[in-house]
Amino acid sequence: MDEQRNDVWASGAAYDRYMGRWSRVVAREFTAWLGRPAGLRWLDVGCGTGVLSAVVGERCRPDRIVGCDRSEGFVRAARATAVADAMALPVRDGAFDVAVSGLTLNFLSDPLAAVTGMARAVRPDGGLVAAYVWDYADRMSLLRHFWDTVAALDPAAADLDEGRRFPDCRPQPLHDLWTGAGLVDVLVRAIEIPTVFTDFADLWGPFLAGQGPAPGYVATLGLADRDRLREALRAAVPTASDGSIALWARAWAVRGRTA
Repeated sequence: MDEQRNDVWASGAAYDRYMGRWSRVVAREFTAWLGRPAGLRWLDVGCGTGVLSAVVGERCRPDRIVGCDRSEGFVRAARATAVADAMALPVRDGAFDVAVSGLTLNFLSDPLAAVTGMARAVRPDGGLVAAYVWDYADRMSLLRHFWDTVAALDPAAADLDEGRRFPDCRPQPLHDLWTGAGLVDVLVRAIEIPTVFTDFADLWGPFLAGQGPAPGYVATLGLADRDRLREALRAAVPTASDGSIALWARAWAVRGRTA
């Protein structure tokens, strides 16, 4: 798994406040879209704090679910059954009916190898491989406001923008990844959810915890530059009369089956 993920993903509780709460909502829509029957064997690749695994357990009534992630801090939070690298899954060929991944593919050094490994892990006669990633370049509003504000204040940081860094987080590249891994009947769809913050502190606070690329950037700033970014971001986001901030988050979901 990409070294960056090891460096900036360590605290399960901090991540849950930053992105986990929104990923949980997306995971519900995602699993409903997959429409799998009960009693199947599931593999959750890059399980993180266990958000997607928990939703699968609640809604899909699996026979079993195995979660793999390289971050020990996240696995402790998830109480996952394995700690493993998504690039070298420690499972038998065809051991699962469904392999899924939530908000992980863009952090892997070789996404195609990871998807190919997921395809190997599911049964060869119609096993399902599916994932979702944030639409960093467009309608992940929280991060779009953040990185657009950063670029205005610090043009040298523009290349850190996840919208630039993760070009695979778009429909056609995702479709190509799945077909490149030998999967068929590939479909890509958008999942959009509201992300409402009670006030600016609710929005800004998670950026101070260092969990993820954007908070990682904030951690590099001196106090004066951090305050300047905070106030510029406060001015950029739409704030209601009660102080709440209503944004949107879009994830791209993709699925395909083994032939």
